[in-house]
Amino acid sequence: MAQNQSRFKLDISLVDLLVIAAGTAIYSFGIVFFNIYNHLADGGVTGITLILRALFHIDPAYSTILVNVPLFAIGYRYLGKKDMFYTLYGTIALAIFLWIWQRVPIVINIDHDLLLSAIGAGLFGGFGCGIVYRFGGTTGGVDIVARLFERFKGVQMGQTLLTIDVLVLLSSLIYLNVRQMAYTLIYVWIFSMIVNFTQRGAYTARGILIISNESEKISNAIQDQLNRGVTFLNAEGGYSHRSKQIVYCVVSPSELHTLKKLVESIDEEAFISIIEVNEAIGEGFTYKRPKRFKLL
Repeated sequence: MAQNQSRFKLDISLVDLLVIAAGTAIYSFGIVFFNIYNHLADGGVTGITLILRALFHIDPAYSTILVNVPLFAIGYRYLGKKDMFYTLYGTIALAIFLWIWQRVPIVINIDHDLLLSAIGAGLFGGFGCGIVYRFGGTTGGVDIVARLFERFKGVQMGQTLLTIDVLVLLSSLIYLNVRQMAYTLIYVWIFSMIVNFTQRGAYTARGILIISNESEKISNAIQDQLNRGVTFLNAEGGYSHRSKQIVYCVVSPSELHTLKKLVESIDEEAFISIIEVNEAIGEGFTYKRPKRFKLL
């Protein structure tokens, strides 16, 4: 028992907690100064708290906790301790920053322009939530429900989240007009784009699969001229049943054109498949490649 507890404590990273707190601060800033001040709705639990604020004047800082309590009670039994800890931590951090920002005398003068409000809300909200998700946290709410549906009903999380968001947004028409809802949809789209971008990082790498009879020459050229590592994958042709070596490597987008020209110069008939890689961890991407010194 003691060993499991100590292992659980070791899994909790202070850096993760600090970054998740920063992400919730950015997300809540967008909610307060763009969504609330300019009457834009939201999906999920945040959308529910905005509905409660509009109808019953309940502070979203408090309703965020109240709405999540029954969800925590359900999720605690079925989800891992670390997931629940990060979710609880993210939810409390969000509630705290919602409380703080509503009491900070900051004025963002955009003359209640709904387009600028939607853009601002999407940028701040998407960036903040993207940071939270990237470091293993959540802001509670429907994420728990979505995970349970995926586990016990086989329904993908994205489908559950989309369904709940649509229901909450439709319910928001209780206090919003159609024009405000239209700009809310713009906000939701920008939000999702920024979340995806933040989670992936500044750019996506490219995975390259090269099928050629000159695999050795191509491999050597990539290592010598691009200074990228390569891997050989053993394969068999489906029609000829001949054994082949597939060259696999990962490059940055800026190197893609050079690599294609390099392969073409060695084997014009080579087959190249380019795959988008959401994240690349290792030498040349998350830490520096060794430098090669040349006399000439």
